[in-house]
Amino acid sequence: MSEELICITCPRGCHLTIEKGANGTIEVSGNRCPRGANYAKEECTAPKRTVTATAALKLRPVDLQGYKPHRLPVKTASPFPKERIGELLKAIYAVEVTPPVARGTVVIKDALGTGIDVVATRTIN
Repeated sequence: MSEELICITCPRGCHLTIEKGANGTIEVSGNRCPRGANYAKEECTAPKRTVTATAALKLRPVDLQGYKPHRLPVKTASPFPKERIGELLKAIYAVEVTPPVARGTVVIKDALGTGIDVVATRTIN
């Protein structure tokens, strides 16, 4: 059984062909670097994505321009298992963060027991 993917690990966008053997082996062709083969194998066995979302702010501070942000942009510190993204988004949307918060601050530590943190991507004073 063969499958086709476009590699997203670098700007080349190689067209990958994945052949799955009956014994569980995975052969990748079309990649112009080793990262493409690694990406294809991971995508076929345990796909992951970097997740971005927003968390609620308890207080709504006013910044220098008079804007009152209502949400804090956050993202996973590393790629997260694709099949659990829905659960993660529920957890993120249930969190309320109290400012001040600096960019890089861990908002959810070890999200859903995966060892992956959710961090703030913006500083809000």
